[in-house]
Amino acid sequence: MVAQGWWFFREMAGACLVPSVVQGVQATWCLLLLCLLVRLVCLFRVPEWSKHTCSLVAGFYILYHFFALNIIWVVLLSLKCYVVLFLCRHQRHRGIFLSITTLIYLLIGEMHMVDALNWHRMRGAQMLVVMKAVSLAFDIDSGRLERLPSPVQFMGYIYFIGTVVFGPWISFEQYLQTLNGKKMELRWIKKVVLSLLNSMGCLVVSTCVAPYIFPFVIPVYTKRLLNRKGEKRKRIRSLLPRWLNAYQTALSFHFSNYFVGFLAECSCTLAGGGYSDYKDHVQWDLAVSKPMNIELPRSMVDVVSSWNIPMSSWLNRYVFKNSLQLGKLPAILLTYGASALLHGLSFHLGAVLLSLGLVTYTEHVLRRKIATVLNACVLSRKCTQCEHQHKSEVWVMLINFSFTFLAIFHLAYLGALFDGDGDEEEGYGMRHTIDKWTELGWAGHWLTLTCWLIHKLL
Repeated sequence: MVAQGWWFFREMAGACLVPSVVQGVQATWCLLLLCLLVRLVCLFRVPEWSKHTCSLVAGFYILYHFFALNIIWVVLLSLKCYVVLFLCRHQRHRGIFLSITTLIYLLIGEMHMVDALNWHRMRGAQMLVVMKAVSLAFDIDSGRLERLPSPVQFMGYIYFIGTVVFGPWISFEQYLQTLNGKKMELRWIKKVVLSLLNSMGCLVVSTCVAPYIFPFVIPVYTKRLLNRKGEKRKRIRSLLPRWLNAYQTALSFHFSNYFVGFLAECSCTLAGGGYSDYKDHVQWDLAVSKPMNIELPRSMVDVVSSWNIPMSSWLNRYVFKNSLQLGKLPAILLTYGASALLHGLSFHLGAVLLSLGLVTYTEHVLRRKIATVLNACVLSRKCTQCEHQHKSEVWVMLINFSFTFLAIFHLAYLGALFDGDGDEEEGYGMRHTIDKWTELGWAGHWLTLTCWLIHKLL
């Protein structure tokens, strides 16, 4: 078995690991080089309009590099956003109106204007345009920004090279801070290099390790179950491979997200963004994803908030808080619905995100009820300063561990859809989603319903 494992890792290194890293570098070197050039321009004492122009030109070029002539749809979307903001500059509800008009544009483009393959390839860039423009509109409505930026400022923000392809979302204020040109220092170099290495490492895990984690990396011998007798053993035999496969499928999908997240950290930091002023020095502390909070979560709330931190912040600030007047559950569902629409008209994404909304809400109210009944620190978020009587007893730790296991179970159940059997470029269809969840007995939804009933009975 040891010889077989050594052969597997040797073959993987030659056939998958090295080619994956080489392809990753080839796909991103141009973006990273342009980020560095824009960073150097921002260090010079040049007029501010020239920095915005440099950001615009670099972002426009890299979009053309990735999407060729399909960039026209991203350009049309950005122009439409500015025209709407300009026409509504004297109105009070720019954010809501712009959100509606951009949603209409995306729906028309999804269904009529462009073929599905090309449209879905651009959805990440279009999502970033919408998030930036809508956040700008809401910030003007709330008074965070005094006036509508000039066309050069707006387009420089929309096409900022550090965020235009892979993200992350940054506010207009953060973009202006980026143009100040903080000096290059060792901490900045360390952050860029570490983010790039983490990104390549996650790419390797996603493509070369996670798909083969059972039985090569973790030797789970499912064949031993074949010789056991009895109906119960047969059911275990048929269910175990399905759930192991679901877990490794979800793990591969997770690490592909971490790859993009760390790459976004690298590009944004390399271009001069993603820092915070702390006392007398600058901290390069941009974080897009937190893998440990996802793979070993305290709760599904931790998973949601750590999956894409900037996007989670955007959804919380501009969707959830503005819809709280409708009630907490409607606000949660509306937030996840907005996330689903931003990601495109894909049935499997919509199903996953709406299911995730129900799971997180049910877990939150159940744990809040348990914390009240038992007077214990078992809330979805870890208590910092609380008046709970029971904090670190063994039974409290067991309850929290049980919810950790439950969250891992839900991650495997929801992530089982992203197995590559369908056309991921165009989005998985309804049949694929139903078939996958049927294979798993709709266990995640039944478990969520059970948790809801327990919450009502307590």
